Amino acid sequence: MKFEFPNDALLALSEKLEAVATESLDSSHQGRVLASSVIADRDSPAADVSAMDGYAIRMTQANQKATLPIRGESAAGAPAPEMPSDGVLRIFTGAIVPPGCDAIVKREDTVESGSEIQLKLDPSEIFEGQHIRRAGENAPKGSTVLRPGIEINGAHKATMANFGCSTINAYRPVRVTILTTGDEVGTFKEKAPMPWQLRNSNREAITALLAAQNWISISSVEHCIDDQKQLHETLADRLKASDAILMTGGVSMGDYDYVPDVIKDLGGEIVFHGLPIRPGKPVLGAATKEGKLLLGLPGNPVSATIGCQRLGIPLLASMAGKLNWLPKAPTVQLRNGGQKSIPLTWLRLVKLVEDGVAEPVNTQGSGDLVSLGNSDGFVEVTPHGTGQGPWPFHSW
Repeated sequence: MKFEFPNDALLALSEKLEAVATESLDSSHQGRVLASSVIADRDSPAADVSAMDGYAIRMTQANQKATLPIRGESAAGAPAPEMPSDGVLRIFTGAIVPPGCDAIVKREDTVESGSEIQLKLDPSEIFEGQHIRRAGENAPKGSTVLRPGIEINGAHKATMANFGCSTINAYRPVRVTILTTGDEVGTFKEKAPMPWQLRNSNREAITALLAAQNWISISSVEHCIDDQKQLHETLADRLKASDAILMTGGVSMGDYDYVPDVIKDLGGEIVFHGLPIRPGKPVLGAATKEGKLLLGLPGNPVSATIGCQRLGIPLLASMAGKLNWLPKAPTVQLRNGGQKSIPLTWLRLVKLVEDGVAEPVNTQGSGDLVSLGNSDGFVEVTPHGTGQGPWPFHSW
């Protein structure tokens, strides 16, 4: 199947992937993906409360020019006193509004004289319900305050705490195997590689990108030489314990690019092999019959790293149960981008130079690890696109 844009390919492949199972956790697990709704256990606010420091009055007092005696006060964290019939109550922000109070007048709208006040406002400037936050106006009891599919952050945890949610139902982390390939790739810890050999930068880049997500669990990091039998055995074995396998190398059209054939041998369905993007055009996306992900990224390090960020992480997010898993990248203006255009989606390395502005990083191609290391991410330029944009910016 041909796809014009990256997101079209992601949507098509995601339909063949299965979300991971759920588990019960205490609500302290930030960064996990919520699997069920959080319900308000009481009204929020739980009662009518004051939105200001001021005075609780009746509407019959709004047009009084005479002084009004202060008969008590309502403070936050305490039950409200009775509303006096012949005076006002001093009230503080967040304090309970007593029955019989019609409005709150701010302190600065009064003249305070010891135990009494005088209103400075014209009666037409005071209305019923003024500066009162009604019970349940944020959320009534029994309503949904957080929906499934969100990645839990500090703001969500505050909401959970407010409604007494101490236990949550969350998707378990997606178990991912990282598999690099190639005879030329090694660790070379004890000695420097020969000129025809490469250190395994893809392993480091992809591990770092995935480890930054609390909803991903790296179950294994493997390497295969360019041997079809070994690749088949490794994939078959790792699929038993993984929800997804991200591979680098072996997806092009060379004599030693065995990934497509091995995936087919294992019963995987290839949804795309090659996308109109640069870098990373040979990328392969497949799913097993059980809904597991097999993503084959090109071996060149810039292609592999960009492909992991732009394609791999969103697909894993869909498996992790995230509701809005397609990238929603902020936009930046591209300065000094030149007038060159290509008939593909151009994932172009850039460096941020100021808020909302980026400049291209000079690069010698998808094997240039220096340019990769000097970038802050990449912009996504549409086919035949030129100029400043704005273009979506994907940060590392």
